[in-house]
Amino acid sequence: MAAANPLLEDRPLPAFDRIRPEHAVPAVDAILADNRARVQALDPDRPDEASLLRPLEETEARLGEAFSPVRHLRAVRNSPEWREAYRECYEKIVDYESELAHDRRLYGLFIKLREDDAWRGLSPARQAEVEHALRDFRLGGVDLSAKKKKIFAANERELARRQARFSDRVMDATAAWTLPLPDAAKLDGLLQSDRELLRAPDGGGYRLSLQPPAVDAVLRRATDRELRREVYTAYQTRASDQGPHAGKFDNTEEIEGILRLSREQARLLGFGTVAERALATRMAESPAEVLDFLRSLLERARPRAQEELAELRDYARAECGIAELERWDVAFVSERLRGEKFRARDADLRPYLPADAVIAGMLELACELFRLSIERREDVAVWHPDVRFYEIRGADGELRGQFYLDPYARADKRGGAWMDSCASRRRTAAGARPAVAYLSCNGAPPAGGGPALFSHDDALTLFHEFGHGLHHMLTRVECPGVGGIDGVEWDAVEWPSQWLENWCWEPAILARFARHHETGALLPAELAGRLRASRRFNAGLALLRQLEFALFDFRLHLEYAPARGARTGELLAEIRAEIGGLRTPEFVRTAHSFEHIFGGGYAAGYYSYKWAEVLAADTFAAFEEEGLLNQETAARFERCMLAAGGVRPAREMFEAFRGRAPDPDALLRQAGLLAAA
Repeated sequence: MAAANPLLEDRPLPAFDRIRPEHAVPAVDAILADNRARVQALDPDRPDEASLLRPLEETEARLGEAFSPVRHLRAVRNSPEWREAYRECYEKIVDYESELAHDRRLYGLFIKLREDDAWRGLSPARQAEVEHALRDFRLGGVDLSAKKKKIFAANERELARRQARFSDRVMDATAAWTLPLPDAAKLDGLLQSDRELLRAPDGGGYRLSLQPPAVDAVLRRATDRELRREVYTAYQTRASDQGPHAGKFDNTEEIEGILRLSREQARLLGFGTVAERALATRMAESPAEVLDFLRSLLERARPRAQEELAELRDYARAECGIAELERWDVAFVSERLRGEKFRARDADLRPYLPADAVIAGMLELACELFRLSIERREDVAVWHPDVRFYEIRGADGELRGQFYLDPYARADKRGGAWMDSCASRRRTAAGARPAVAYLSCNGAPPAGGGPALFSHDDALTLFHEFGHGLHHMLTRVECPGVGGIDGVEWDAVEWPSQWLENWCWEPAILARFARHHETGALLPAELAGRLRASRRFNAGLALLRQLEFALFDFRLHLEYAPARGARTGELLAEIRAEIGGLRTPEFVRTAHSFEHIFGGGYAAGYYSYKWAEVLAADTFAAFEEEGLLNQETAARFERCMLAAGGVRPAREMFEAFRGRAPDPDALLRQAGLLAAA
């Protein structure tokens, strides 16, 4: 079977040139059967690393490394066949993980190890791994009665189904909407690269879609206000009871089901709410601490945001002929005003940000900071011609990590951007296997025979995902449960990603790679300086927008009660009233495409973007103080955080790097919402 099924081959990298949907279920079935037999055979008199931890690590690695290509291909080469393969595999894995979580015999072996003299001989990483495992057994329901375990397992299975359906419906709704435009008359204001992106495949004029680059182009630059409204409406009503496909892909029932099941799981474990259960593995210690943190940012950002909104309204009336600013006008008016104030428009910047140059500049930055070498390999199988594969080596030639980079949007690819694990760093009989990452972005692809030209936002997104990748790949921890991104508190996971974004604003760094795609001329220093100054443009409004999402997510999971239902519209209205700002149209259905919290693991955790951004801003301040390219500062950050995995709490990692606790004002200072000290 191994010879016929590439997912069962013992190989360091997936055979993407041969993996098909029909391979997924047989591979997972075979591995699960073998894993169950191996786990059942575990019964050492004195459990230790060799008799308990390594055998379990091997079973988890075999399953994870076989399933990761299935999970990934469902996202980047979506089809009915891959969806069904993923769904069936995922449900089987959820059942298996429930069995392990409820296995009191296995739990007893971990307790026995924790209490045995052998405990003192374990490395700090192994000890952390055991402590995390004991916590996860309890959070997985190991202490429940047999009857409650059965309910818990059934709920987990149904949650998995509903979360997968939620994401599938968002993808379907995104793909279903198109708007043919026979000529370019309605595309006034768009860049030539935008028009090439929107050109219909058959050459018959243009065709708008809801792929992120297309939506961004129209909302930022199209002078046709009605076109902006139409695209905004279609995008903001995806998978809902409103908009052009009202009811067809409606996620209302999935939202209700996910919330109900999640709450029931939390209550079975003795937590009052989903939010309380989520915080059991986070830096934040209580719901009150999270809400206080978010509302403190809100109170300090609101005055600036109100000033920024007033300025937008005045500019819209005076310069754009818009008497009443609407949501579909904001990006357009902001782009105009930003261009006028800072003369750093997207149209000015794109020619200097060809994708290949941005990617090369990002890799060169990482190499210099962390004394690495990063080389592309052409001999590795990939799932699409756009995908590149790289290896990261240390100064001594050691293989530190490998990654796939998929930079462009496609019709069959999930929207947004993400980093996912292909494999975790671990020790095998043959030596250390490096961590392998998938980095997926949705930048505008090449069009019209020219190179792909990134917006500055595209570049920021790329740096963000590579920050996650560095966190995963540069780990020195060879215990997968606490290596790389694994075992790190969820509200610290965004720390390295948001930290790396900062270099995309620095003129000295941009001067290394931002070159005009036709002339080769460097980005003018004056333009780079204006771009940096524009970072604080509408920073108050941007912060309030993120706080809206974070408060909605956290309060939704803190306050949900089945008798009242999800009441997403009512809750969003309350939060928007608290925040203030521009009116949101009644038809907008934010929740219905909010994959982060209903399909992406961020339930009661969206606040972590701002929580971790405080850590990131304060970390970058150390580089500003000690030198942007100071290798000693970078080595300290690598040692204290990037290489450390989840062996110790993130708060301790930060204090080891900075020598003190995080400064909550760091983020506000960076955004210009607080005067520098």
